Amino acid sequence: MMLRLLTALVALVLSAAASAETPDLATIARSHGTPDIPGLKIVWLAPWGDVRNAKPWRNIIVHQTEGPQGSARYGAEAQQKNPTRRGVTVWVETDGTVYWAVAENLVPTHGDGANRNDNKYIDNRSTYRQVVRDNSIGVEFAGNYPDVTAGPTEAQVAAWRVLVKLLRARYGIPPERVYAHNWIDFKDARYCEGCTLATMAREWGE
Repeated sequence: MMLRLLTALVALVLSAAASAETPDLATIARSHGTPDIPGLKIVWLAPWGDVRNAKPWRNIIVHQTEGPQGSARYGAEAQQKNPTRRGVTVWVETDGTVYWAVAENLVPTHGDGANRNDNKYIDNRSTYRQVVRDNSIGVEFAGNYPDVTAGPTEAQVAAWRVLVKLLRARYGIPPERVYAHNWIDFKDARYCEGCTLATMAREWGE
């Protein structure tokens, strides 16, 4: 009995020590380099610098690409080689792997200038010509091919739950500033690009 109690106490102490040594997400979000993010498998093609030198990202725009499984990696690698090409900073594969492709002080070409003004999905008075590439960090979810109406995978949703909190904590972005690409731009009429993921992020809130 005494041995069992001693074993339990040692396990408790070790667990508490491990927890104390593991920084929380908010602390990690303010770090630099290529930190390990609990709950994320992340491939760093471009490491973080000092967050104070990053672009003043005020919004997050969620994109989806008609690439097949595996296309996030290739898209991210091409983006890393040519950061300002049409694309985004962060790519998410169907298995949930996250690729950080572009340094935070560079602006990829994404979005169409926030040209949506019909209030179809959200009130566009605060987004029209305002939620643009220069103030919005883009996240691309790959894999809706050949069915563009297919939703994100379970692995992508699980990764997004952590990733969106990380982005919001790093750049001080509130949940209401997470936008689906279709909410701010006129996109493919066959489906609502990014809408499910952006809605999730807002519902998860703080």
